[in-house]
Amino acid sequence: MSSTFRRFEVLLPLRFNDGCPIPAELVSETLLEIESQFGAVSCEPHAVEGQWRHRGQTIRDDLTRVFVDVPDTPQSFEFFRELKERLKSRFQQIDVWMTSFPIDLI
Repeated sequence: MSSTFRRFEVLLPLRFNDGCPIPAELVSETLLEIESQFGAVSCEPHAVEGQWRHRGQTIRDDLTRVFVDVPDTPQSFEFFRELKERLKSRFQQIDVWMTSFPIDLI
C-alpha cells in the first residue's frame, strides 16, 4: 500500500467526575460518529484503569479504549481535534486523552 496511515486512540471515561456511570448511549454515539466519518472504529469494552494528577489531587478513571486507523491527512487530524472538544463536553470532562501515531499496514 502506498498510502500513509495513522492510528488515533481515545480513552473515553466510563464515569462522570462525580462517580455516576456514563450512559452507554454516549459511548455508542461516539463510536457511530467515528465510524460515520472513516467507515470503521474499534473499541475494547473492558475497563482500562487510569490515574492522573490535577491541581495536586490524584484522579482515578475507568476508561474504554477506542481506536481507528485512518489516512494520515490534515483532515483526519482536524476531525479528531474537533471531536476532542465535543467529547470533553459530552462526557463533562476536564480533558479527554487522545493520541495518534503513524502505522504501517501489512
